[in-house]
Amino acid sequence: MAGYTDIVLLRRLLGQARPYWPHVGALFLASLLASPLSLLTPLPLKIAVDSVIGSHPLPRFIAPFAPEAIARSAGGLLALAVGLVLAVALLSQLQGLGSTLLRAWVQERLVLDFRARLFRHVQRVSLAYHDTRGTADSTYRIQRDAQAVQHILTEGLIPFVSATVTFVAMIYVMARIDWSLALIALAVSPGPVVIARVFRRRLRRQWREVKKLESAAQSIVQEVLGALRIVKAFGQETREEQRFLRSSGDGLRARMRAAGLEGSYQLLVGLTTAVGTAAVLLIGIGHVRAGALTLGELLMVMGYLAQLYQPLRTIGQKAASPATRARRRSHRLPQHLVRVRQ
Repeated sequence: MAGYTDIVLLRRLLGQARPYWPHVGALFLASLLASPLSLLTPLPLKIAVDSVIGSHPLPRFIAPFAPEAIARSAGGLLALAVGLVLAVALLSQLQGLGSTLLRAWVQERLVLDFRARLFRHVQRVSLAYHDTRGTADSTYRIQRDAQAVQHILTEGLIPFVSATVTFVAMIYVMARIDWSLALIALAVSPGPVVIARVFRRRLRRQWREVKKLESAAQSIVQEVLGALRIVKAFGQETREEQRFLRSSGDGLRARMRAAGLEGSYQLLVGLTTAVGTAAVLLIGIGHVRAGALTLGELLMVMGYLAQLYQPLRTIGQKAASPATRARRRSHRLPQHLVRVRQ
């Protein structure tokens, strides 16, 4: 049932973002460019170790593009490796810059448009609703929960798909180099996702409590400022300040509990990925000594492994990240705010 409601909410938010689909698509393609760049990152180190220091030929997929004069010269191969380092770094930085700028523009436009729709709809609901619920709750939701529309697209769905593509590509390339090392990495890979699923329910519950307490503290501020003359007339400034501090303190303690849960999640994920890295290093050294693997190939695998676990963290974190919290929270918006019409 939860999965079904998530799909319904995703479709609803995608409908809200319809005017910006071309920009979201461009951001998605820019994010996917990170995958081939990640695959190229360890390649110069392999060339330097195996072909410049050692006597191994260039990798088969790059040899046809290297001139004969470069392929037969140690200096030429070194220049090729250095040039690849600079080229991959430049392309990665340009990809990162483009993605950052496009993501920022899409996020701000989505949030502004969604907030305007929520604000327009809040003005149409009955006065009885505002008398019953107060204005602080609607204000908090418009300012904070409207960000769900940007989180689910630009910080949730797109990074999730991009991380999945990168993970699959790296596993494939590692299997081409040494299938047993790829199997070890693959065996450890479910760990971060399983840990995220274990922590997800507790984190969702804790962050709902944080949102509730923050909204309550904001309600106190708005209530006091709305009746400031009465508060001053009866000399209740200190009492109201203490009431605000108590409510804010509850919110602070709730946030600290949430931070503790997230820290525990990160700790377990870090230990899991460290076990996988140690296992690959241990077995990979044995393969190098047996001649089944070159030193450059092992370094390449280790480079992929370092990058491999980052997409895994991304995939796992989407189940327990601020993006998911915003998504889950927005599902609990009052229906008159969620079902905003065009």
